[in-house]
Amino acid sequence: MNTQEQFEQIMKECRELFAKKLHDYGAAWRILRPSSVTDQIFIKANRIRTLEVKGVSLVGEGIRPEFIAIVNYCIIGLIQLNLGYSDTEDMTIEDALEHYDRYACQALDLMLKKNHDYDEAWRGMRISSYTDLILMKLYRTKQIEALSGETWVSEGVDANYMDMMNYAVFGLIKLTYGE
Repeated sequence: MNTQEQFEQIMKECRELFAKKLHDYGAAWRILRPSSVTDQIFIKANRIRTLEVKGVSLVGEGIRPEFIAIVNYCIIGLIQLNLGYSDTEDMTIEDALEHYDRYACQALDLMLKKNHDYDEAWRGMRISSYTDLILMKLYRTKQIEALSGETWVSEGVDANYMDMMNYAVFGLIKLTYGE
């Protein structure tokens, strides 16, 4: 499989889990403010780093599910940035999946453009570097949120969510298909 096919397969897996959770919980995440979504991604990325450093999980879940969660929370973040948060669960499963698919397509398009320009340099990186880059992007995102989105020269929160999602997909590609 080429990079695009691998990316699409990983996103399909992430979407399947997202759909199952929508069935179980509905769109309860609609109440989350973007800063809370950022914190959820931080928890997941920090756990990956802890597992990478300590090499053992006491709750039995590994790195892979956390990367999937990062992908899905990044899409939730993009939805929340676009629509704003809600005080109620105000989205059907169908609407949520339609939004999911739109952002997944945007992430693929961005990855293909960057992959062209960087000539698949990500393949030479370690998975732990994706973790560190996601954490760096999270600290940047928190700073942008603290500035109420008023940056002088930097991309916004949405661009950081997209980059974090793509780094997580790269990690999942490597965990699934190897080096």
